[in-house]
Amino acid sequence: MDPVENNIYEISSDFAIRIVNLYKYLTEEKHEFVMSKQLLRSGTSIGANSFEGKNAQSRADFSNKMSIALKEAGESGFWIDLLHKAQYIDDSQYESINKDWNRVYAVLVKIVKATKPLNQ
Repeated sequence: MDPVENNIYEISSDFAIRIVNLYKYLTEEKHEFVMSKQLLRSGTSIGANSFEGKNAQSRADFSNKMSIALKEAGESGFWIDLLHKAQYIDDSQYESINKDWNRVYAVLVKIVKATKPLNQ
């Protein structure tokens, strides 16, 4: 397995912790419950699917789990952008979490491209 693939578990876990902390902030300080819950679900799902990929039964199964993680990452990016545009997170908070999101997304894109079945 490529070192980048091994790294996605750590990267996505760290990102999930940031998402959990952002969720706590949004619910406790900003009293925002709808978008933050959506972000909590998609942002932690990235790590869950990456972790499941560790125990994949085949390369295709691994690729499928990483594809799901990539879709969840895309959704997370949407919620992060929306929370920023709706002024629930300020520019510095957005830049910080968005930087981490971009890293997760870029690694997942690389993994999905590298593991895509040849017939697609």
